[in-house]
Amino acid sequence: MQFQTDIRKLRYNHLMDQSPSKLVNQPKGQKFLKTPFGAYFHELDQIDKKVRSTQEWGSMLILTIVEEVGEMARAYLAKHGRKPTNISAQKDEQYEQELGDILVAIIRFARIKKINLDSAIKYSLDKIRVRQTKPKQ
Repeated sequence: MQFQTDIRKLRYNHLMDQSPSKLVNQPKGQKFLKTPFGAYFHELDQIDKKVRSTQEWGSMLILTIVEEVGEMARAYLAKHGRKPTNISAQKDEQYEQELGDILVAIIRFARIKKINLDSAIKYSLDKIRVRQTKPKQ
């Protein structure tokens, strides 16, 4: 499997270094972030190579994120809701797998919009800390 091969190639590059600004030269001239997500970014770049240039790509990815969140909610509620009813949803989808789909869609969107996920996550964590330390007025 190509993806597993890429991951093995990357392990020697100190993947646990979370510095998002450092780039590493990879075989065949590929460059990508030196993080555990580097292999995922490389794989997504290969998948999205032809469609990234389309004007509607960002809109399509936003709709994909919304769709995947809905699928995860349906699968979760089918299994853990007050009335677990939708047995077919439980068999078709596991909410854990749907979470993976959501993460991939978010990463794809961040890549095409050049959003630094490290900075975005740190910003969100800071907001949570502020909410927890300052009571509502």
